Amino acid sequence: MSRSRNGHVVEREWKSGRGYALRFLANGRRQYVTLGLERDGWDRARAEDELLNVLADVRRGIWIPPARGTATSAAHGSDRSAEPGAEVAAVPTFHEFATDWLARREGEVAPRTVEYERWALTHHLLPHFPHTRLDAIDIAAVDDYRRAKVAESDRRRTAIEAGRPLRAGPDRTAPIQRPLSPASINKTIDVLQAILALALEYRHIAENPATGRRRRLKAIMPRPVHLDGADQIQALLDAAAALNQDPRYRMRDRHAIIATLLFAGLRAHELCQLLWRDIDLTNGRLHVGRSKTQAGLREIDLLPILRGTLAEHRAVSDHTDPNDLAFPTGTGGPREKDNLRNRVLEPLLAPTDQLLAARGHPPLPRGVRPHKLRHTFASILVACGTDPASVMTQLGHNDPHFTLRTYTHMMRRRPAERDGLKALVYREALIEGASLHALHVR
Repeated sequence: MSRSRNGHVVEREWKSGRGYALRFLANGRRQYVTLGLERDGWDRARAEDELLNVLADVRRGIWIPPARGTATSAAHGSDRSAEPGAEVAAVPTFHEFATDWLARREGEVAPRTVEYERWALTHHLLPHFPHTRLDAIDIAAVDDYRRAKVAESDRRRTAIEAGRPLRAGPDRTAPIQRPLSPASINKTIDVLQAILALALEYRHIAENPATGRRRRLKAIMPRPVHLDGADQIQALLDAAAALNQDPRYRMRDRHAIIATLLFAGLRAHELCQLLWRDIDLTNGRLHVGRSKTQAGLREIDLLPILRGTLAEHRAVSDHTDPNDLAFPTGTGGPREKDNLRNRVLEPLLAPTDQLLAARGHPPLPRGVRPHKLRHTFASILVACGTDPASVMTQLGHNDPHFTLRTYTHMMRRRPAERDGLKALVYREALIEGASLHALHVR
């Protein structure tokens, strides 16, 4: 790639053959103009001569961008470079390129990944870069996007605090627009970086302006939320069992679902897609055959408490064929992560805190969600003396350093705490029968 002041020659391989293009600054913007193919008479020397001509016209203020889609020269109006058949390839807009990028991701990555990338594009990136050409997105443009997201989040937060939340539609029942955390804003920039990385490979841009820590917000990683000891785990399971027996609730597998999240560390979508053929009660193994990553395809050793709970759940289930879902909805269909959070776990939090208070223990930590129970599973494995490599494998991680960074605090437990967790998970029966009759929960 040959460079001159404020411009350079790009040599490319098109389907029709090797060709040359120019990239340079003009009118305060980066420009990209295709010259033509070798079969049309273009070569490196001629392209560099044309670059000098174009830059001279730019300095004199007489250079005019070629019309999109027309067969004209880079000088546009200068007959010295006009060449019949020369191509002018317009750089696509971000909207065009990103939409095509997302469509190609279908079937290549996990559906949940595509769903997240579609959210980042539809709600954040495309509205900010609606008609922007790829080569016009520079570092300043990425920084402007980041600042705009911070300002938008501040407006949403202020509106919520004032009691007048902004909504996603004109109807008062439309979802509330909640502020994005710094980590969420950074994740949308990660999507932008991935799109521009492909644009760089296609030679639409000369560099990826979305790379680097300076393009992102400083995000303080919160301490992982997990149940801190055997008392909290016990109380959550007791509350789940109580709701299973409460005639006001139709759901009868809440206890088994919570136990599986706690003692197998499944991600929400992994649990929702779990089939009975994936659960080997005879040999005490659980196979995760559908996950978002290759590392997520794994085998988990069933702890004794979970093995007993799943055996009891299977004995009373109406769906026990090998290809049946282990935890279907009332209609037999698959659950979704929102159902898992809102219908299964959320109703348990207040009753669990009531049980803990009655037993003289502190309440659950804030922010308990189905995914956070994975941290509890890691805590249990560490307390039981499982080596870090095995913890990584059973959690479905592919980076041992990430596992150690995330769960180091769990390795500092006192001996009594470790003994309590070991005693809990190696018992076949866990529910304290007396507590189920003493506590009336909704």
